Amino acid sequence: MKVKTFVCNMLHENCYVAYDEPSREAAIIDPGFYWDEEKRRLERFVQEHDLQVKYLLCTHLHFDHIFGTTFIEDTYGVKVSASLEDSAWISNFAQTVARFGIPSDVMPRPVGHPIHHGDTLMLGEEPLQCLSTPGHSAGGTCFYASQSHLLFSGDTLFQGSIGRTDFADGNYGQLIRSIQQELLPLPPNTIVYPGHGDPTTIEDEMRYNPYV
Repeated sequence: MKVKTFVCNMLHENCYVAYDEPSREAAIIDPGFYWDEEKRRLERFVQEHDLQVKYLLCTHLHFDHIFGTTFIEDTYGVKVSASLEDSAWISNFAQTVARFGIPSDVMPRPVGHPIHHGDTLMLGEEPLQCLSTPGHSAGGTCFYASQSHLLFSGDTLFQGSIGRTDFADGNYGQLIRSIQQELLPLPPNTIVYPGHGDPTTIEDEMRYNPYV
C-alpha cells in the first residue's frame, strides 16, 4: 500500500490517500481540504496516478478533519464512512467553526456508511481494519493495514503525544485504554500516520511517548 500525505487547512491537518498500486483503488482519509488550491492538488494527484477512489474514511468528525468531505463526495461519488458515535460533530459543525472564528459556507453531510470495530475494508487485495479508539472523541477510529504495517491513527496517537480530551465527548482514561488495548499491541514496526504532525512507529511510541 502506498500513502500520500496532504497537509490541510489552518490547523495543519493531515489528509492521507492510501492506495493499492495493482488495482489503483484508493481511500481518502480525513479530507481536511479548506482552500481551493488544496482541493486542486488532490485532484491532480488522483488523476496523475489514475486512482479509483473507493472509500472516504474519517477517523473522527472534528471540523478540521471534515472540511473537504462534501467536495470528495461530489467529485468522486463516495460517501463518508465513519462511526455514528461522532454524528453530533456534523450536526454542530456550523456552531463549532463559528466558535473557533473560522469562516465556512460548507455543511458536511451525515455519515453515509457507518463503520464499527472489527470491520474490514478491502483496497485491492489488502485489508484495512477498523479499530475503535474512543477518547479524543466518542467515535474515534483508527485504520490498520496489517500487510503493509501501516496505521492511520487520526488524533488518537501522535509522535510523542496523544489527542486532547477536553471536548464534551473526550475522555482521558478512555483514550489511554484505547491506545494501550488497540494500538500498542500492534507490531512494533507499524508506521503510524497521525492526524497532525510527522509519522512515527509503534515501537518509538512505546519507548518514548510519556503518555502511554
